Amino acid sequence: MKVEVWSDVVCPWCYIGKRRLETALERFPHRDQVEVVWRSFQLDPSVPEGATHPTLPALAAKYGVDVEQMRENMRGIEETAAGEGLEYDLAGTISGNTLQAHELLHLAAEHGKRNELKERLLHAYFEEGRSVFDVDSLVPFAVEVGLDEAEVREALADRRYLSAVREDGATAQALGATGVPFFVVDRKYGAAGAQPAELLLQILERAWAEANPLVTVPAAEGCEDGTCAV
Repeated sequence: MKVEVWSDVVCPWCYIGKRRLETALERFPHRDQVEVVWRSFQLDPSVPEGATHPTLPALAAKYGVDVEQMRENMRGIEETAAGEGLEYDLAGTISGNTLQAHELLHLAAEHGKRNELKERLLHAYFEEGRSVFDVDSLVPFAVEVGLDEAEVREALADRRYLSAVREDGATAQALGATGVPFFVVDRKYGAAGAQPAELLLQILERAWAEANPLVTVPAAEGCEDGTCAV
């Protein structure tokens, strides 16, 4: 069984969704026969590469609320994350273009390290407050999971995985994804948003037992159109 998950490394609901999927897999009796594949999805590809800005005031301006109100709204997501064992400080994050992070994940996949790097990037961004937006920031994480620094720098310089990132995005659009996280099991069953572990487990069980066209469930909280629900 293959579980494909479209997500971004700066999507707070995606990290929550990852933990919930892991919980579902722990309860799934056939978990040893499940392959999880992380697919690329950029929340806001319009941000110039290399440019970063504080997330909190940008979201406050976007939603037309003051900074303190937005900070309070963020606390709700932080509380949900805490329920999954994650420690967020969303008000302290910066935002930027995640294209190179996704390219790096494709390189990691070729070395069997995509799952490890995905977790490392999410943890670095949300729980350590570190940047994931440029080569020098990304290289240490890649090396930590076992990738060669020279190969990482070369791959990000020649953009050899750019087409793979764009293909992931096109596939997500073709499958009807408008936001992330977006889970697809064997290209038969889909779930949008950070669904509860219980529901993800039900989808796994049904996909294991049946072979039907793609069936979707109502969307849960997630990120779309360059922003995250707060």
